[in-house]
Amino acid sequence: MKVGLVGFAGSGKTTIFNALTGLTAEVGGYGAREKANVGVIKVPDHRVDRLADLYNPKKKTYAEISFVDVAGPQAGADEHAHSGLDPKLVQHMREADALVHVVRAFDHPMLLEAPDPARDFRAFDDELILTDLLQIENRIARLKKEKDSAREADLMNRLKAALEAETLLRDMELAAEEIALIAGFRFLSLKPLLVLINQGEDAAGHEASPEVLSLAESKNLSLIAMSGKVESEIAELAPEEQREFLKDLGIEEPARERFIRAAYALLDLISFLTVGEDECRAWSIKRGTIAHRAAGAIHSDIERGFIRAEVTRFEDLIELGSEARCREHGKLKLEGKEYVVQDGDVVHFRFNV
Repeated sequence: MKVGLVGFAGSGKTTIFNALTGLTAEVGGYGAREKANVGVIKVPDHRVDRLADLYNPKKKTYAEISFVDVAGPQAGADEHAHSGLDPKLVQHMREADALVHVVRAFDHPMLLEAPDPARDFRAFDDELILTDLLQIENRIARLKKEKDSAREADLMNRLKAALEAETLLRDMELAAEEIALIAGFRFLSLKPLLVLINQGEDAAGHEASPEVLSLAESKNLSLIAMSGKVESEIAELAPEEQREFLKDLGIEEPARERFIRAAYALLDLISFLTVGEDECRAWSIKRGTIAHRAAGAIHSDIERGFIRAEVTRFEDLIELGSEARCREHGKLKLEGKEYVVQDGDVVHFRFNV
């Protein structure tokens, strides 16, 4: 899973990036428009730890989230321009599975405007709409020269009309086949979006303002609030010190853990598990993925040669202590290609290539 941290310059994206990854990327790089910081975090999963205790494997591997911190445009810098977002910025955004809009809610000494999360929230939506609209207009112009393109042209004109009415593509009612038809364009306003309110140190541990919470709710968006500066300092501490620091601030858990839950919910992800003497591992897949497709998360050969899936629930395996005992108690199931993999399934895929 790849998540793009986006937003206007000065919103504290790189500070948030450091808080989530534990890295120390340089902050305040207003001129680095082409630069993107990249980092990976492992998703904590107690099930991997428990299974490793049971199997004593050579290694244990957690699911991962990859972050790209994308340099943002200046808020209101080109108020009357109609060119959309910078193409280099857009390319990074298109490569992400989901976007996290980092919104400033703290005073910034280098910015003249006072923080106004609702204003920046709406302004960045406008940027996404304009960028997608330009891409769609170019596509419509090209389709006029192509034969047998009536179906796509009709859909593109519907998308254009929605954007002109200031409707984000993710808010449109699109059929599954329509989404598949436009998937390759990677429209920005169609991507899942999480709003992250970056608050000042004095607001660490507090919720976002009622106005911003109401705005996010009206757009059916998930929202989390954190103080990037405080959380980045916490991320640099040893785990024991982190707990003490959080306790002193009245924060129940590090931002990273709250963010991971929000990101998984945003993308509707679950994890299944594989076990053995070599490795105990968690794999992230979309909720509702069938066994045949889930096998492809491990390797395309397993998907291609799929025979069956041997499935045990994590809770049953821990309670009974071995796959042999799960089989004896009827807790190990043999499932075919169409079985819908569940969160916490421990799976052995049988295949032949």
